[in-house]
Amino acid sequence: MNFDSKHTIPRFLIVIIPLTLLGLAIVGKAGYEMMVRSAYWDTVRGRLAQQQRDIPAIRGNIYSSDRQLLVGSMPVYTLRMDFVVKDPNDSVAERKQQHWRDSVLREELDSFAIGLNALFPKHSVAEYKKMILDGQRRKRRNLPLARNVSYIQYKEFLDLPYVRYGRIKTGVYAEEIPQRQKPYGSMANRTLGSLMTTCDSARNGIELAYDSILRGTPGKRHREKVRKQWMDKTDVEPIDGLDIVTTIDVGMQDAAEKILTRKLKEINAEVGVVVLLEVPTGDVKAIVNMTRIAPGVYAEVKNNAITDLWEPGSTFKTASMMVALEDGMVKRGDMVDVGNGQYPMHGRVMKDHNWRKGGYGRAISVDECLMFSSNVGVSRIIDEHYFKHPEKYVDGLLREGVGVPFELPFPGAGKPYVRRPKADGSNWSKTALAWMSIGYETQIPPIYTVSFYNAIANNGCMVQPRFVKAIERNGEVLKEFPVKVVKQRICSPSTLKDVHEILERVVNDPTGLGKKAGCKQFKVCGKTGTAQVADEHGSYHGSPARYMVSFAGFYPSENPQYSCVVCIKKSGLPASGGGQAGPVFSELAQYVMAKGVFRPADEAADSTSVLERPLPPVLPDTVEGKVPDVRGLGARDAVALLEAQGMKVKLRGQGRVHSQSAVPGSNVTKDQVVTLELRK
Repeated sequence: MNFDSKHTIPRFLIVIIPLTLLGLAIVGKAGYEMMVRSAYWDTVRGRLAQQQRDIPAIRGNIYSSDRQLLVGSMPVYTLRMDFVVKDPNDSVAERKQQHWRDSVLREELDSFAIGLNALFPKHSVAEYKKMILDGQRRKRRNLPLARNVSYIQYKEFLDLPYVRYGRIKTGVYAEEIPQRQKPYGSMANRTLGSLMTTCDSARNGIELAYDSILRGTPGKRHREKVRKQWMDKTDVEPIDGLDIVTTIDVGMQDAAEKILTRKLKEINAEVGVVVLLEVPTGDVKAIVNMTRIAPGVYAEVKNNAITDLWEPGSTFKTASMMVALEDGMVKRGDMVDVGNGQYPMHGRVMKDHNWRKGGYGRAISVDECLMFSSNVGVSRIIDEHYFKHPEKYVDGLLREGVGVPFELPFPGAGKPYVRRPKADGSNWSKTALAWMSIGYETQIPPIYTVSFYNAIANNGCMVQPRFVKAIERNGEVLKEFPVKVVKQRICSPSTLKDVHEILERVVNDPTGLGKKAGCKQFKVCGKTGTAQVADEHGSYHGSPARYMVSFAGFYPSENPQYSCVVCIKKSGLPASGGGQAGPVFSELAQYVMAKGVFRPADEAADSTSVLERPLPPVLPDTVEGKVPDVRGLGARDAVALLEAQGMKVKLRGQGRVHSQSAVPGSNVTKDQVVTLELRK
């Protein structure tokens, strides 16, 4: 077929030319609007869309070692009421809707106010009615009805008269506010940490140390006006924060807090610290820091166990004796003359605790130097063998791991200070070595002291204290934190065996000063400590004198599983590490080894804050193998009872137990998990 160009091409041109001109016109118009009228369109865009804003991510949770919720992001709500349907003059439909809203509110006002009062008794029924009528009369746009409303209360609120018609019809709505909540109240407060005022402002503890992980990534949104209504438009979805699994054990932490606080009140102490480690891993199972803030009232003010540089006192003598034994300077059978408990040391007098009674009046063995915590005995051994070369003694301490800094995750963590003599001796006195050997002139945070004793228990391997085991998302492990070895071996096996046996005698020998730290069910190893500490002006001569009493050790002796340090700072006499810190160590050790089964009921008083002093609750009777009824109890009591039956517990909400997933009286099954709903 022949192509008739004379007739076909003109037809194509009739179509192409107008389309080309139209395209050029569109491009020209677009260019004109972009270049010439850009300011106008910016104004229009400003009227139709608001500035982009962040969508906050949900902050990750912090769990205990057995996945109990320690800190979580749980929403609270502010309930508000809008009395205006957009613009009542805008359309007939909107005026009808406004009329319906006003008339229904008048009909159901009484029942609505009664329901509000039942849920939120802060205001009376009459006050709620007056508040609502006043808002209706003044055409309020966002009248607050209740603040800090829990999720459970919010769900019940949605079923109230009038509210059940829904937000669009009634104008009643909830503003969701993410809030950090702690089901166990102030438990391990300084270690877990806290936030400033929002979920984005970490102050301290794990919250601050792992802030970038917990925080998540906020999303982006903006508001647009569509058909006369403002609507939120999401540009970038938020990425919620990851969860942290700590090494803290809820039961051990709770027991440590209550046992220590009771002792602090009994002796009117100023500060108390307990750190409990799992021997092979260095996992921190409990860490307590209590400061007296009022007579008989204690709270966690700072993380003393990690931040404070304290002179360790006599618990340091173990490290000194280990240096001398390892270097072959002494053997366990060697004798040291301590005389009447006083010995001249380069112009100063070294005294034993019993010097006023004439001391021991004889020579004592190397074992007895630690058993009796003899200042004269230990200082004479170290001074006589290292006085001319004190750097060898300091090298021995560092060889043992004493003074080696850890990489702890907390901002502000203290670093141990173990002084080393300079070549010219400008920082060293003749008495420095003698007093350093018994725990003075050296500053060490308590967590370093317990780590040293943990190394003795761990066959000589020093591991760094571990606070966090893993990072998770929705139960899936994304990262695990391995056990970190600081020193593979702090001394030879023979020296370790000697020290282990001496520490066992300190507690279990009838003449040892650590008797009150012992337990009938198993043997404990450890060392007492009593040191005079400087006052706030740096003076040791204030009245009354201030003391640090302590006990550090591990158990059971034959196969150590846990190590622990107890430190108590107090004013005035009596001051005894064995007599005051030792019993705290003993009671906690018995609880830990019994896993709470033999815990006295009067020690299970539940509280969301150590500042409170409630009466001991009446706990329900329990039957072995049966699920107890824990409804109405606080979180700590409920968890203790259920775990005693071998069950695992998950908590939701805050306050006392409202309901439990396991039927009371039913048989306990293996690895059973019980979910408890808590309400204030």
